[in-house]
Amino acid sequence: MNDVASLQTKQLANLFLKESSKLAVAESCTGGGLAEILTRLPGSSAWFECAFVTYSNDAKQKMLGVPFDALQKFGAVSEEIADVMSRGAVENSRANYAVAITGVAGPDGGSESKPVGTVCLSWYKRGYGGTNTRVIFNGDRLKIREQSCLLAIQGLTELLQKSSE
Repeated sequence: MNDVASLQTKQLANLFLKESSKLAVAESCTGGGLAEILTRLPGSSAWFECAFVTYSNDAKQKMLGVPFDALQKFGAVSEEIADVMSRGAVENSRANYAVAITGVAGPDGGSESKPVGTVCLSWYKRGYGGTNTRVIFNGDRLKIREQSCLLAIQGLTELLQKSSE
C-alpha cells in the first residue's frame, strides 16, 4: 500500500482514539487485506477490535449471521449482503463501528450484472445504522483489492468525522 493509505490510516486511528471507539471489519474479496493494512500502524490494538474474513458463503452465514435466503436472493456480491455483514461484525464483537467488503476481484468470477471489479461496501455504526455502496474498479486482482481497502478506509473516516460533528 502507498503513502496515501498510510496517512489515511493514521487519520482514521486518531478519530477512533478521540472517540474511544473500536472497529471490526468483515472482509470477503480482500481476504484480510484491510485488517492487515489497519494493523500495520503501531498502537492499533487501542482501536482495532477484530476481523472476520468470510470468503465463503458458509462463513458469512456462520460468522456474521448472513441469511441463506439473502445470499440466494441477492448474491454474495451485493449491497444487501455487505450491509448484513457490517451489522453482523458489530453484533458479534465489542466494536462500535464496522466496515464490510464483498466483491469480484477477478480474474474470473464476473458476470454481465457483476463484472470483475464489482465491489460492495457497507459502513455501520452501532445504534445509528449505516451506508452502503457498489462500485466497479478497474485493474487486476491486486489493484481491485487495494482500491477496495482504500475506499473502506475513506468511508470509515467520513463516518467518524460525521459522528464527531
